[in-house]
Amino acid sequence: MPYIILVLVIVVIIVIITNIRIIPQAHSAIIERLGVYSATWDVGLHVKIPFIDKLVKIVILKEQVVDFAPQPVITKDNVTMQIDTVIFFQISDPKLYVYGVEKPMMAIENLTATTLRNIIGDLELDETLTSRDTVNTQMRAILDEATDPWGIKINRVELKNILPPREIQDAMEKQMKAERERREVILRAEGEKSSAILVAEGNKEAQILQAEAEKRAAILQAEAAKEAQIRKAEGEAEAILKVQGATAQGIRMINESNPSSAVLTIKGYEALVQLGGSQATKIVIPTDLQGVAGLATSVKELVK
Repeated sequence: MPYIILVLVIVVIIVIITNIRIIPQAHSAIIERLGVYSATWDVGLHVKIPFIDKLVKIVILKEQVVDFAPQPVITKDNVTMQIDTVIFFQISDPKLYVYGVEKPMMAIENLTATTLRNIIGDLELDETLTSRDTVNTQMRAILDEATDPWGIKINRVELKNILPPREIQDAMEKQMKAERERREVILRAEGEKSSAILVAEGNKEAQILQAEAEKRAAILQAEAAKEAQIRKAEGEAEAILKVQGATAQGIRMINESNPSSAVLTIKGYEALVQLGGSQATKIVIPTDLQGVAGLATSVKELVK
């Protein structure tokens, strides 16, 4: 009897231990009781009733990423392309995720493919290649609304690759090459134009500076010549004044010394000799030297 009790206790302990569940962070567990939904276990330690409760599924609540294989789509201008999409989603309601749809990932993939075909079918090739953001936004809105009953929140949709047919890719590469060459020619022409403009402006500026320098030099030269003439005139005037002053001083000294008639006669002769040094001077010598003395006396009186 004691052995039976011990065995029962061990069995009970084993059953309890096997029915203990620890739900990790960012996870939830769906529990059914007798085949009917019973509860959603959050993070922590939980114990289910043996043989009655059943853990149906542990759901990951973190944001998940799924990359779907390329899907063939046809544009409005009848160009077939291969487009693969990347979906970022998160489970918002574990119960709806488990009971809302069978194989949720397959459902999302098929829904993504049909939505993509509908959107691209209204766009031409060029619009498809340049309107990724618009397509992403439209797909996210449509998928998010469609997956709400499945307990799934679509956070983001991205078109990963858009692969047009090979002949269209070759044509696009040629077009891009031609466009790059055209831009290169334009940039080179603009560079040469800018260089020519800068050179012309530099020459113009140099000519203006040279003209201004020549003008300043002419002004300085004219001012220097004017200053030289002024100084020369001032020097000549000062020399004349000094000569006149010396002459007056000499006459004054002669008058003060009360020279004799003979001295005056000699000075008169000296003056006549100086006058005779000029070729254009005509000298009349009086026969009477006394007249010369008289002339000197008259000059003396005049100076007084």
